[in-house]
Amino acid sequence: MSEEDYNKDRLELALEAAGLDLWENDLVSGEVTRKALKTFAELGYNEKESFAFMEDMFSIVHPDDIPAIRAAINEHLTGATPQYRSEFRLLAKNGSWVWYANYGKIMKSNDAHHAKRFIGVSFNINDRKCREDELRLINLKLALQNEQLERMNIALQSLSTSDPLTRLPNRRLLLERLQQALVSRMRTGQAGALLFIDIDNFKTLNDTLGHDKGDLMLQQAAKRLESCVRESDTIARIGGDEFVVMLEHLSKAPLEAAAQTEAVGEKIRETLDQPYHLDSYEYHCSSSIGATLFNRDSQTVEELLKQTDIAMYQAKKAGRNALRFFDPQMQTAIDVRTSLEAGLRKAIDRNEFQLFYQIKVDGLFQPVGAEGLIRWIHPEHGLILPSQFIPLAEETGLIQPIGQWVLETACSQLKAWRENPLTRHLILSVNISAKQFRQTDFVGQVKAVLQRHAVNPGLLKLELTEGMLLDNVNDIVAAMKTLNEIGVRFSLDDFGKGYSSLQYLKQLPLDQLKIDRSFVRNLVDNNSDKAIVRTIIAMARSLNLDVIAEGVETEAQKNLLKKKGCEIFQGYLFGKPVPIEQFETLLTLV
Repeated sequence: MSEEDYNKDRLELALEAAGLDLWENDLVSGEVTRKALKTFAELGYNEKESFAFMEDMFSIVHPDDIPAIRAAINEHLTGATPQYRSEFRLLAKNGSWVWYANYGKIMKSNDAHHAKRFIGVSFNINDRKCREDELRLINLKLALQNEQLERMNIALQSLSTSDPLTRLPNRRLLLERLQQALVSRMRTGQAGALLFIDIDNFKTLNDTLGHDKGDLMLQQAAKRLESCVRESDTIARIGGDEFVVMLEHLSKAPLEAAAQTEAVGEKIRETLDQPYHLDSYEYHCSSSIGATLFNRDSQTVEELLKQTDIAMYQAKKAGRNALRFFDPQMQTAIDVRTSLEAGLRKAIDRNEFQLFYQIKVDGLFQPVGAEGLIRWIHPEHGLILPSQFIPLAEETGLIQPIGQWVLETACSQLKAWRENPLTRHLILSVNISAKQFRQTDFVGQVKAVLQRHAVNPGLLKLELTEGMLLDNVNDIVAAMKTLNEIGVRFSLDDFGKGYSSLQYLKQLPLDQLKIDRSFVRNLVDNNSDKAIVRTIIAMARSLNLDVIAEGVETEAQKNLLKKKGCEIFQGYLFGKPVPIEQFETLLTLV
């Protein structure tokens, strides 16, 4: 046996042992120099059939695998990959598909007739592919099982934290969120509130129409509650016909937070009081609501729930269809506020307001103008000062019609003064609130009032506070300049108490700075107040503004202010705010 034959036998033995089938193509001639007969035999084909397939190998390759084979061959032939590798399915004679793998490489030879050959091996990988498919199937089943378990866990968790009838949070979730809210309140300082809502006479509904109608009514009530609150608030059904609403991020001021809570509570009460349509039945029922604030660090979840429960029973004792606060003092304050608001609305309709006038004088005690100050003449309680109702008017938006009334009355008075030589030169000042000034049509309103009464705009002075200038400065400056162009004057009230900035003072078309009474009160004995007054006057002079001091009550205050350069004065030393008849009488005496 020659060495070459010996080596061929050894190669064949190694291929047989490894389960490999050697193939070889001559890339120059295109001839298949060694056929993968073993592979075809494994697939069930005889030698004649095998040779037929050699002419078109792709005829028995799975169509889905052909593009990948061609791409792999092309990448190797072009040098993109060092070795050709592919996996594909071949059609067996019995009609089944069998997985095979090909590994090959281009080889160069010294033989001139076969200068470039493509040599490789094929081997059966069907068992491995079957195991991979089985493993993928197992993994898929496991993934589906895990997904089902996750869904079950979510469903179980939902069941444990939500009410099955209304889908609202249940008591457990409410307690968790309430505990979180108490922690958040300690961090932010903002108050929160609980509202305990009990449907009045719900047992009667169940007894007369049945529990199915009762359940339907509760579902509708839940929807109505959701329409009354913000998305950040929590509504929970804690049992039977009992609901709890938790409000967060309320005002830091207790009374204002209580007012916010009352507004939501009243909205809930009115919404739940509307008729319910229970299939063919129309049912009417009301609710009793107990409320409490959480605005102290020492409060606990249990304590708050107990308080709302007590307050709810107070609402029932009051005749049902009512809201009550747990804190008696808070309830009293809320009742007073509610009564005051109702009275204020009536006062606007009944024209119960009156403008009082306080004289302003120059250094020679000659009158130069007056400030119009609103007073409420209540038919039962008599005179009510602005400090008692203006803050509420600001909160409720009633300041806008009240402010409009003040402008109308002031311009009407300027028109009346125009006929009297003693008063035709007087400048009348009125206070303008932030909400009133920020109305989009405020400039138009002022112009319309001036035209309606045909008065000189230069005799009207609008007094603004520094706090108004903290927001939307550009809009405020634009509005002031528009009014200033027609002659309306501006005074900056309570100067020195806010956050004055020379930067915005330079932009404002001001005519006057008003020194706040808090700096005048102890001016004679307090060096700090003297320094502040001196600075304000110097600042006004540098900006070419007049200076007026309010709250002047003694000659010593007046003389010291005059010495420091103050030009105009207002205070009890010259006259208190009085009705127009007394004011005009005072003018004749000055």
